[in-house]
Order: sequence, then structure tokens, then C-alpha cells
Amino acid sequence: MDVFEAIERRYSYRGRFTGQAIPREALERIVRAGIAAPSGKNAQTTSFVIVDDPVLLKRLAALFDKPCCETAQAMIVCVTDPRPVMGNVSFHIEDCAAAVENMLLAITALGYATVWLDGVLRYARLAERVGELLGVPRDRQVRVVLPLGVPAEPGRQREKLPFDRRAWFNRYGG
Repeated sequence: MDVFEAIERRYSYRGRFTGQAIPREALERIVRAGIAAPSGKNAQTTSFVIVDDPVLLKRLAALFDKPCCETAQAMIVCVTDPRPVMGNVSFHIEDCAAAVENMLLAITALGYATVWLDGVLRYARLAERVGELLGVPRDRQVRVVLPLGVPAEPGRQREKLPFDRRAWFNRYGG
């Protein structure tokens, strides 16, 4: 699958996954796509915890209470280092977002599905609780969790606004 086909086919999947295992080789390939993403000042502030242990997956899923987490065959937890890398500026959020987008496309290209979980981590100390469970150092931040697997139900990409409502040449608004 080429990159444009992966972009067109990618969607956020919040449903249940089948019980089909994801080989570690596929998980490594997905995370290598994240590692290959650009990074501000090449600081490479994003790291990854790949969870595929069934007992640990159940403990992690219990924190989220979402069907996609309860049935995920693996979860990729994206951890950032918020240290400044250019004066007092940190690019850890941008670095993480670039890595996640690469992984979303790799997940799609390999025939799996996922959803980018971010906002939910900001409530009830969920990011900190995930970090504690996975041994993440306190000076790092859990920013994104990607539960993944083979979708049990078909999914679809949501409709996007047309090009001319979101993009223009040479001047905002055309």
C-alpha cells in the first residue's frame, strides 16, 4: 500500500478487536515508523512502550474502560521528554504527533486499526497512572496511547471538509 492509499484508508477505530494476535515483528515495524518521524532540533523526545503481555494489557485496559482497549491485542504508549531543546522551547508535543501520524499510517498499511487516545489521558491522572503501571520515569509524560488490533467490525474514514474550505494558495481564505 502506498502512502496516499494509507492516508485515504486510515480511520479512527473505537470498536472491538478480534482476538488475532499481532506479531512482534509487525509491532516493531510500526514503532520504527514512529521513530523515523521528524523531530524538532532532532532531539528525538518521544519514546515508546509496546505492551503485548496479556496480563499487562488487561491492567492497562481497566484504566480506560473502552471497548478498543478491552480487546486490543497490543497498545503502543508514547512517552515524551518535555525538556527544552531550543532555548526554553520544547517540541515534545510536535515530535510525538509526528511519530503518532507515521504509526497510524503504518498500522493502516499493515491491515490493523487503532484510535489516537490523548484527551482521555488528561483526566483523573490517567497519564500518570499509565506511567506508574509501565515504569515511566517521573520526568517524562505519557502523551498518547494507541490500542491496536484487527477490527471486528468494518470502519470508515469520517468525511473531511473539502479542500477549498481548509486550504488556499498564497493567502488565507483565497
